[in-house]
Amino acid sequence: MILTAENLVLSYGDKPIVNGASLTIPEGKVTGFLGPNGSGKSTIFRALSRLLKPDAGAVLIDGATIASMSTKAVARQLAILPQQSAAPDSISVEDLVWYGRHPYRHAFGSPSAEDRALVDWALEVTELGDLRTAHVDALSGGQRQRAWIALALAQGTETLLLDEPTTFLDISHQLEVLELCVELNRTQGKTIVMVLHEINQASEYCDHLVVIRKGEIFRQGPPAEVLTQELMKEVFAVDAQIIPHPLTRHPMCITSPRYATKAGGSAAAGPDRVQVSASLA
Repeated sequence: MILTAENLVLSYGDKPIVNGASLTIPEGKVTGFLGPNGSGKSTIFRALSRLLKPDAGAVLIDGATIASMSTKAVARQLAILPQQSAAPDSISVEDLVWYGRHPYRHAFGSPSAEDRALVDWALEVTELGDLRTAHVDALSGGQRQRAWIALALAQGTETLLLDEPTTFLDISHQLEVLELCVELNRTQGKTIVMVLHEINQASEYCDHLVVIRKGEIFRQGPPAEVLTQELMKEVFAVDAQIIPHPLTRHPMCITSPRYATKAGGSAAAGPDRVQVSASLA
C-alpha cells in the first residue's frame, strides 16, 4: 500500500498551518516525523489519517483519494493511534483490542475465527497475553501504550500511524514502545509512521525521516542524510554536533550547552553549577 500526500494545504479555522506539502511514505519502512513545536508535523499526520480535511490538495492510498473512501474502507487500510487515547472505564485489555475488528464486522454478526485469531495474535506480539483480563486503567504507561498498539494491530492493516506514541512515558517505556514498532516492521513487514520529538530516538529507530519546518517539508530521507549541523541550526535553532553512535553507528545529535556558546561564556560555567549544588547539600 502506497500512502502519499499531494500539495496539502491545511489550516485550523482561519489559521494557516501547512501550505503545499507533498510526500510519499516509504512502503515497509519506519518513518519518523520531526520538527519544532508548531511546525505542522501533527497537522500533516492528522491529514494523512483522515482526521483533518485538507483545504486543498489530497491524501491518496494506492492512487485513490482518501476523502472518497468510506470510514470502514480507510480503517481496513490504515490503523491510527492518536496522540491522546481514552479507553472506556474498567475495560479489559482483550475487550479493548477487540475494537480493532469493528471495521470487519456486521451489525449483528458474530466474531469469526479470523477475528479471534487476529486478536490473539495482537495480544501475543505485544506481550499482553497474560494481561488480557486486566483493566486497561490498571496498566503501567508502557503496557497501556502496547494495548493501544495491539488494538491497531488487530485491524490487520499494512500501515500503522502513531501520533507521538512515546509522549508522557519514562525512558524505559519509550524504548519499549519504539523497539516494539521496529520489531513489527522487521518481522511483520508493517509500514509505520510516527510523530516523534526526541531526535536521537528518531535517528536510531527510523529508516526514513521527514523534517517539517513552518508548515513545509524541509528535508526527508535516511537519518544519515537528513541529520546535519546545518539542519539542527536552521530548523531547531540549536548548535549541535552530529557523531556516530558508539554501538550502532547511527547519527547521534549532541547539542552544545548555550551557556558555553554565548559570548564570554566558558566551560567553567558547568563545574560552577556543580560546586553550588555541593554547597547546598
